[in-house]
This record gives sequence, C-alpha cells and structure tokens, in this order.
Amino acid sequence: MIIPPIDPNLEERLSGNGPQHDDARFAAGKITAFQYTTLGIFLFLIGGFWRLQVQNPQVYDERALQNSIKSFPIPAPRGRIRDRDGRIIVDNHSSFTVWLGRENLKEPHLKPIADGLDLEYSDLVARVQKVKSQPKYVPVRIKSELSAADLAFIDSHRDFFPEMEVIQIQSRLYPQNGVLAHVIGYTGEISEEDLDLPEFARYKPGQVIGKFGIERQYNAILTGVDGQRLVVVDHNLTEREKLATKEAIPGRDLRLTIDLDMQAVAELAMEGKNGAVVALDPRNGEVLTMVSRPAFDPNKFRESWKELLDNPDHPLMNRAIQEAQAPGSTFKPIMAMAALETGIIDTQFSVHCPGGATYYGRYYRCHLKTGHGTVTLHRGIVDSCDTYFYAVGDRLGIDKIAFYGDLFGYGRATGIDLPHEAAGVMPSSQWKIHNQHDRWFGGETINVAIGQGALTVTPLQLTRAMGGLAMGGVWYRPHLVKQAAEPPVVHKFNRDHLNQVIDAMYGVVNEAGGTGTWAELPGIQVCGKTGTAQVASADFVRSQGNVANLKDNAWFVGFAPCQSPEIVVTAFFEHGVESKFAAPIVRDVMKAYFDKKARAH
Repeated sequence: MIIPPIDPNLEERLSGNGPQHDDARFAAGKITAFQYTTLGIFLFLIGGFWRLQVQNPQVYDERALQNSIKSFPIPAPRGRIRDRDGRIIVDNHSSFTVWLGRENLKEPHLKPIADGLDLEYSDLVARVQKVKSQPKYVPVRIKSELSAADLAFIDSHRDFFPEMEVIQIQSRLYPQNGVLAHVIGYTGEISEEDLDLPEFARYKPGQVIGKFGIERQYNAILTGVDGQRLVVVDHNLTEREKLATKEAIPGRDLRLTIDLDMQAVAELAMEGKNGAVVALDPRNGEVLTMVSRPAFDPNKFRESWKELLDNPDHPLMNRAIQEAQAPGSTFKPIMAMAALETGIIDTQFSVHCPGGATYYGRYYRCHLKTGHGTVTLHRGIVDSCDTYFYAVGDRLGIDKIAFYGDLFGYGRATGIDLPHEAAGVMPSSQWKIHNQHDRWFGGETINVAIGQGALTVTPLQLTRAMGGLAMGGVWYRPHLVKQAAEPPVVHKFNRDHLNQVIDAMYGVVNEAGGTGTWAELPGIQVCGKTGTAQVASADFVRSQGNVANLKDNAWFVGFAPCQSPEIVVTAFFEHGVESKFAAPIVRDVMKAYFDKKARAH
C-alpha cells in the first residue's frame, strides 16, 4: 500500500490562508467595481433625465422639433412706383418660384430637375454651390416666373424630388415696350459681387434686389421685410401641418417726378431712332421726361439678356445720362455768355464770315459754305455761324471757356438720383496735361468754341445747363423722386447779357432764317438752340462712304416761356445728320406739357 505524500500547503488551504482565499477576494473586488460602475451609469442617466425633463425641457424640445419643422420664406412684395400724378408705373403680380430644400438634397437629382425645368445643369450646380457655406435649412432659389409646364413637372415629380418647393411671390410688372426702362431699371437675384457691397450687407443669397435705375437707387425703400412660414414635415419633407405664418411687410411706394403723358409723347417721337430726350422743370430740378432709345423690356429681361449684351446699339445704356457726346452748336450760348461776362466782346462785336477762317495755319470751315457775311452776336446765334464763334473762342482762350463751362455744370456729374451717371469732359490746359501729358494747342480751342473737339456732355447735362441759363444763373440738381428741392447753385450774371443771349435763342426758333424754326409752337414763346455735331472728320467720313454710324449727331435744346421758363427739353438724335430733325421732338414734348396745363385750368 502506497501512501501519497502529504501536501505541505494543505494546512494553509484548509485554514483559508492560501491561494484559494486570494481568488475569492479578487472575485469580490470585481463584483464591487461592477456595482459602482452600474451605479455611476444609473446616476448619469438620472441626471440627464433631470436636465431633459425638469431643468431645461424647452431647449431640448426645440432641438427635437428642428428635426420635424421646416421654415419657408415669404418674400415681401416691393413697393410700387408711381408717376407725379399718382398713376402706377410699376406694379406687382402673383407668380411662382421654385426652391430646393438642402436638408435631404441628393446630388443625382440635380440633373433631372434641371432637364425638367429647362435649366442649364451647370448653372443649377453653381447655384447650389454658392450657398454651400449657409446652414442646411437655408433653401436655394432655382427658378422664378414658373410656366404652366414647370408647375406641371413639379407637381408630377413631388414623390421623386421632395426637395423641390414652390412658393407664390409677387413679381414685378413693368410697362410694355421698354417705356421708362432706363429710368426704372430692373430687379434680379443678388450676386456674389453685390453681397460684398456695404449697401447689401443684410441680404442673403437668393434674395431679389434692384439691379439698375430707380430700382437700384431706392432699393432700401422699395424692399420690404420677408415673412416666414413654419410647417411640420415627415422624414420625406412632405408637409403635414401648418404651425405658424409671419406675414411679409411690403416695401414702400415711390412717387416719381415723371409725367406719364409727356413720357408717352417723347417715347413716340423717338420711335425708330437712337438717342435720348430729357425734360425738366428748371424751377426745381424735377425731371418730367427721360427717354433712352433703343430700349429693352424689363419683363423679358432674363430671356433676352445675352441678346441685349451682344447688340451693337447698346440698348442697356441710358443715353440720357451715360452717352457723353460733343454738343455741337448748343455750346454757343455758353460761349456768348462767357465772352460778354469777361468783356472780350460786346453786342456790337462783328465778324465777317466768307464761309470759314484760318487759325494757326489751318482753315476752319463754317457750316454754311457760302458764308453768312458780316455777323454780330444776335445773328451769330440765330444763324449758328461757326466763323463768328471761332473768333470769340480765339479771344477767350481755353481756360476762360473751361471756367464758364464748369459753371454751367460741364465736366462733372449732375448728381441725379440714378446710378452710373457719366461726367463728360470740359477740357482745359490743365485737363490736357493731367490726362494726355501734353500742352494745349490754340487750334484745339477753335474746335471747342463750336462744341467739338474734346468737349463732351450728356443730354441731361445740356438740359440742366440751359435750364440754369433760362433761370438767370440758377441751377437745381436734377432728381426723379418727389422731394423738397435742394438749395440751387447760383451765379449772378449781368441781366443785359442774359437778355441778349435769350433774345437770340428766341430768334433761333421764331425768326426767319433761324436754324430751329421747326420747334416753333403757336401761342408759346419757345427759345432754343440747334447743334449738329460731327462724329468724325468730314474727310474721314467721305473716305468711308455712307456709313450710318459716322453720320453727324443732331441736338436741339429749348425752353419756354422765354422770360418765365417752366420747362426745358433736350433731344439727342444719334446720327440724325441735321439738328433740324431733333427740333420737332422738343416741340412735341413741350406741346404735351402746355396742352396738359391748359386742360388743368
């Protein structure tokens, strides 16, 4: 019988002091740690529940609701634009715009959406990319003025493209056929360049702003405050319940100084012509009429944008304030005032005109090849004798001419309440040094003396200048929105000198041989001045043949009544060949003014 050896540790194990006892203690520690961990997790959950349900329930409710509530903008209608009599020029009409919600926007959907809505796919992708940095809940506008076909596509594809949302808005309704297009301007979606401008700092991508004309100049007044519509949507963004609506606040209306009756006459007079017509009240600077041709139709602006840009006649240019051209002989009354005021000449100063004169080694022709004979100031203006004013200009010199040209407002913008006004050029010796780094030559003065050479003005500048002359040296800032007149610029002219020039301008229209007799208006004392301005030299024109865009420009400016002026009108007929063709335009606009005045009484 074999007896197994005695385990030397048996006594320790039996007494509980050995390894078996250590294993038990280790297991007990693990159980305790587990219990504490479980308690900690339980307390954390209890604490979270307390915060969620007791401390801040509204905060977490709002966060949860954001997952099921969607906000849609309600664009505010823009203010309406009226004429001086309160008649509506620009109104609004109901239309539909489609937006894309971006919370569940799927990129593969963009191509079929673009095809279905007749959009350029690349343009649609670019629109979505523009608002990429915006919060996801900000939708992106993709098309306005939806057609019946667009609405049918959206309605039949709601289940396929739930990100599409149609919103009814108030869109602009402009006059037809481009009437007042350059004055009113147009609206459009704000661009990235616009968003960088301080005046549009509060706007967001997709919003509509004024882009040109009155719409741009008075955008802050015409723009209202957008509203908001809150709805409950399901996981597919399908609307289930309306929660709240914050109505939009419409923009404020504007009342212009424009007279629609006169505007219609001026528009009709310019039918088929390129150029501009401006009529204003010289007593306060109110613009009564402003026409620029060719024009564009703001109602169809988006569809014809590329065509308008490619048009060589530049229909987007407002020729009334942006087309600076040589004023021709309309500059001669200013020349006469400068010569009389400086004492260079008096009313008896005479010049013999055989058809031209030689200055600085060059022969300068008069417009009448056979000449005017001996001419004094009165006949110099009535007959528009170039030779007479060559002599006057040579005596004055360019810097005296420039001083008076500046006094009449040439060479700087008038400050009318429209964007992008051109300043034109009133040349001087300093102007040439600064701009052409060369000295002034005497022969250049001879050209400026008859409104040619480097001298350029806009139709509005010419209208304001002659209005100030008619008022005896009082010039108001032209403006298009009814407002209190600002203090005018005033220069005290010698009254006798003024009377001499105004009397001669009366003769232009009313005396035999006057160059502007086509502007005569029975019963109304009309004063005026013609101007035929070369676009290129006669020799160059002859070398090019009968090229339409090299023909002379035709100007006529008139005011009435001569001694108590109420209206001054300028017609600029681009390539009209002879100034006499511009005179009837001014006559017709003046007639509309005085006919309406007579009816009112």
